[in-house]
Amino acid sequence: MNWFLAFIPITLALEHWAPQQKLAIFAASGLAILPLAAWMGRATEHLAERTGEGLGGLLNATFGNAAELIIAMAALRSGLHDVVKASIAGSIIGNILLVLGAAMAAGGSIHREQTYNALAARAQATMLTLAAITLILPAAFKVAAGERAAEGLVPLSIALSIVLLVVYALFLAFSLKTHSDLFRGPQAAGESHEKAWSIRRSALVLGASTIAIAWMSEILVGAIEPAAKSLGLGNGFVAIFVVAVLGNAAEHSTAITVAMKNRMDLALSIAIGSSIQVALFVAPVLVLLSLAIGPRPMDLAFPGGLVLIVLLSVLITGQVAADGRSDWLRGAQLLAVYGALGLTVFFLGL
Repeated sequence: MNWFLAFIPITLALEHWAPQQKLAIFAASGLAILPLAAWMGRATEHLAERTGEGLGGLLNATFGNAAELIIAMAALRSGLHDVVKASIAGSIIGNILLVLGAAMAAGGSIHREQTYNALAARAQATMLTLAAITLILPAAFKVAAGERAAEGLVPLSIALSIVLLVVYALFLAFSLKTHSDLFRGPQAAGESHEKAWSIRRSALVLGASTIAIAWMSEILVGAIEPAAKSLGLGNGFVAIFVVAVLGNAAEHSTAITVAMKNRMDLALSIAIGSSIQVALFVAPVLVLLSLAIGPRPMDLAFPGGLVLIVLLSVLITGQVAADGRSDWLRGAQLLAVYGALGLTVFFLGL
């Protein structure tokens, strides 16, 4: 994986010497993110050894979502609100379907059945359902208000963003302080034969990886539209199923690795926790940031198709994760839903 680091200088060379080769720049910058995400995931796993599954999962979600936030901010400055909303939806469904599905499938291929804290899983699934409801409301308001929607949509989105941020803060207090025992998995003591890194070393690796991913992500955003045209794909499909996958590379690598080590509590905390953070933190923060950057404010009125795929993804994830056990078939089911959604969006030409 580390040889992919060579794509960093390749990306910079293309950006400087062949700026018109947008497809090559898009591919090189995307591939450059992969080893950086792997280092980020490795550092987070070591931090989890020191801090426990719940906080370790939160740290992975936070640093893993740094790329999505930076990509979205770059698109926000360019006024590409549709790309921002598509990348948010793609991150949510990518984490709970692709990342969690791959983790369950990989872990189930080694262990016949894996268990995790069902109470914590249900608490996280409830937060996801709340996020899905909040995404439905602005879209419903836009339809119900008709021509008057333009006046109230941005104020409504700002108010809902504040509500989401408050709820996310309450969820952090619940999961990390008042009910932290629910999010502390039975494997929290650690089973790795490798000596855990110090917190300082892990933090330095995380910080350096995040900065490098931010750099590559900025270049990636500038090449999205021309690369999509070159491939004959819509911006929406690229944002949902290409950019989001690259942005979630940290979650992918770590969730799959820890699932194979039979640490499903951490894998679940990474996958579902990352989606919660995107929906309840990243999305509202972007709405509030759009008041200061970009040509116009962004609202939370996602297109009906995006709202539907997020809602369906949340429903199937809650169904699969509710009973505290997983196997390879459940992982395959989540991956099948992700593939079906991808095919639908592709043939819609979004």
